[in-house]
Amino acid sequence: MAEQVRTISLRRSVFADNDREAEALRQSLRQRGLLLVNVMSSPGAGKTSALVALIRRLTPALRVGVMEADIDSDVDAVAVAEKTGCRAVQLHTGGMCHLDAGMTGQGLASLGMDGLDLVFLENVGNLVCPAEYDTGAHLNMTILSVPEGDDKPLKYPLMYEKCGLVLVSKIDTLPYFPFRLDVCRENIRLRNPDAQILPLSAKTGEGVEEAADWFRRALAAFRSEEKK
Repeated sequence: MAEQVRTISLRRSVFADNDREAEALRQSLRQRGLLLVNVMSSPGAGKTSALVALIRRLTPALRVGVMEADIDSDVDAVAVAEKTGCRAVQLHTGGMCHLDAGMTGQGLASLGMDGLDLVFLENVGNLVCPAEYDTGAHLNMTILSVPEGDDKPLKYPLMYEKCGLVLVSKIDTLPYFPFRLDVCRENIRLRNPDAQILPLSAKTGEGVEEAADWFRRALAAFRSEEKK
């Protein structure tokens, strides 16, 4: 008589293990007073350009580090380091379409956490997989560019459900695309009523200072909570 075949949910096991590792990493960073921000978007949405514009406003008052994740190349890490002077490291995912907590921890160890106030983790350009894996970040941020359309939150619900902040980028192109900012806000609120929404243009600088000020206040609130 053949033995009964067993089915094991590996997906559930993988997520559970990653969630535990992510929470441990999050608490470790909290003890350091180091705020980790997971930056997600589709390819070409302007993650790197937005980060460069933000970091230029935040430094040198804040000490910022950046981890750039890609399947290959070091183009983004080199660009960020050269344009901002901040500490940066490139993470190669070996073909994987996302980062998990273990990869994030390795990246932080390579970057070096001493002396940093804020670290941006630029995840792999993808609107599906990165939203499914907890990296250990304290804040998930999504960048939605005007050329992508105002209906993106309807098509990729999990990405917007997971994010606490949405940067609507490339607003200098609004005259050239049928993008309705008010409709975009409604669609984001439909997925996540609590998400903060900040429009900006890395090209013209519009909205960048407002976004930088949001991060200054977020870091202050983060550290205030740690002291309680």
